[in-house]
Amino acid sequence: MAEDLEKPLLNPENFNREGIDLERLPLEEVFELLRTSREGLSSEDAEARLMIFGPNKLEEKPENKFLKFLGFMWNPLSWVMEAAAVMAIVLANGGGQGPDWQDFVGIVCLLIINSTISFIEENNAGNAAAALMAHLAPKTRVLRDGQWQEQDASILVPGDIISIKLGDIIPADARLLEGDPLKIDQAST
Repeated sequence: MAEDLEKPLLNPENFNREGIDLERLPLEEVFELLRTSREGLSSEDAEARLMIFGPNKLEEKPENKFLKFLGFMWNPLSWVMEAAAVMAIVLANGGGQGPDWQDFVGIVCLLIINSTISFIEENNAGNAAAALMAHLAPKTRVLRDGQWQEQDASILVPGDIISIKLGDIIPADARLLEGDPLKIDQAST
């Protein structure tokens, strides 16, 4: 069955381009389209699909902390403070005196303190969001090789059959095959 994955229907680009709505198709057509059944996938098929579709998780982009810090110096409030610092250097106090270094240093210190506080708050919020993402559906029950197994949610692929119960976090886009009607809370907290 892994060779069948090369056919054009089970291709990530086709799902995006054609806009296939698996919710509205009859269940047997969904099984045919995804090349699966009520018995789930074999481990071999799941591995092949994982290579095609990639892991079931959001892409994490590494960020440069220094550039992020400098980004907090690029906003309207910072521009006003930067302009005031430049004016303290460029404009003399009058009477032939040199630049006002005390004001310049004070303004730059305030700018750095403001950016540091903003950076720390944003970084803490990012860390909290990352911790939340790490705990969202890390494990799930999936039907593989005809048996229910507990696996990482990141290895789910199109065509997998999953089991959910009251209180579970749904680990991927899914279609209800059988069971009682659901109400889903889409809040992340």
